[in-house]
Amino acid sequence: MGRGSAYLVIGLVLATAACSGGSLDADLDAVIAEQRLAAVAPVDPASPEVVELGEALFFDKILSGNRDTACATCHHPVAASGDGLSVSVGTKGTGLAADRVAGVNRELVPRNAPDLFNRGADGWFTMFWDSRVAGTVQHGFSSPAGDDLPDGLDSVLAVQALFPPTSPVEMLGLPGDVAATGQLNEIAVETAFEAIWDLLLNRILEVDDYRMMFAAAFPHVSPDEIGLEHIGNAIAAYEAAAFSFPGSPWDQYLAGDDKALSNDAKRGAILFFGEAGCGGCHTGALLTDQLTHNVAPPQVGPGKGDAAPDDFGREDVSGNYVDRYGFRTPPLRNVELTGPWLHNGAYVDLQAVIRHFLDPAAALAGYDPSPLRSDVTEFYLVDEARSDQALALLDPRLRSPVHLTDEEIDQVESFLLSLTDPAARDLDHLVPDSVPSGLPVDGR
Repeated sequence: MGRGSAYLVIGLVLATAACSGGSLDADLDAVIAEQRLAAVAPVDPASPEVVELGEALFFDKILSGNRDTACATCHHPVAASGDGLSVSVGTKGTGLAADRVAGVNRELVPRNAPDLFNRGADGWFTMFWDSRVAGTVQHGFSSPAGDDLPDGLDSVLAVQALFPPTSPVEMLGLPGDVAATGQLNEIAVETAFEAIWDLLLNRILEVDDYRMMFAAAFPHVSPDEIGLEHIGNAIAAYEAAAFSFPGSPWDQYLAGDDKALSNDAKRGAILFFGEAGCGGCHTGALLTDQLTHNVAPPQVGPGKGDAAPDDFGREDVSGNYVDRYGFRTPPLRNVELTGPWLHNGAYVDLQAVIRHFLDPAAALAGYDPSPLRSDVTEFYLVDEARSDQALALLDPRLRSPVHLTDEEIDQVESFLLSLTDPAARDLDHLVPDSVPSGLPVDGR
């Protein structure tokens, strides 16, 4: 029996042992019991045919208006299911991962590309930095598409997969764009979600191999009933299967292996979930509450919406001023591999992220953007009024600075490093050699 279940029963005993100065393991076990922490569960994969279809769609640039950008472009295995950039480079960009640069007269994507690790695990109910996609199959989904969202989507991850192809800067492109193949971008002339999706579906189903793959993946669906929901479900099924990594030292410790963690990592975990206060938002098996919080982030990158070059985060979705600068708590599985960190990749050093959360006011005042690329720092927003506003709306849990020694910060970092599954360090084998459209595959 692993700690995630056993210590729920005997948590009171362990808490008593911790208070009486028991072993380091007893102290940590008390924390695990109190916070009901559990190992992330392996994903039950969809059928091989659905996963194979999802893989093809994930890596195929046919989903972009200009046929030059795939889901994998910004969520690539060689970059730990992200792209290694502070903010992403979408359509008309060149290069891969951290070497990718924007095309001439093209904007950067406003936000950092989130990793995909364990996104198929049970419990997910929000997606995107501003949680603009949310919900469950049981209770329905909310999204920017409103009533135009297709029925039959299997998960919030499947809902999320439908939106990057509708973003002009990410995958859609602009009216009048011509692809490197010489084909006119026939999709970017549309602005309505449903119209964009219909044109994408028609384009995909013109490929013989895709028609056969859809038939194999969804044998009980007639060809004329294939819809965007099947694309979303297939991509989500692939992401869930390919990026499930439940074998970190932390997961092994939660399963009962006392030797899986170093003593520094154990002390770091106790600090993380205790004095440092990180566990207030980084909760549960997924290490995220999936809610949005204002942590007074520095603003780099082009910004988003009417606030650009600022980014108001959740406020642009909710319309509530109190949500300004609110961004979703990121999950922390394999976090050492998924930098740069924050919604706009403002930090390239994991310890700097820890220090920011311990004292956001000091971190914001002393923020140094120089480690970032120049195409990001040219948008660095230094504004006293903005800083005052961000701090006035700061999440209440972060208003009192937490004072940790350098050694304790090192220990917290050791805990974060224990969240890395060794199998996640090299994912190049996930990249297929080809896709049904015949378009080039990034990384091949």
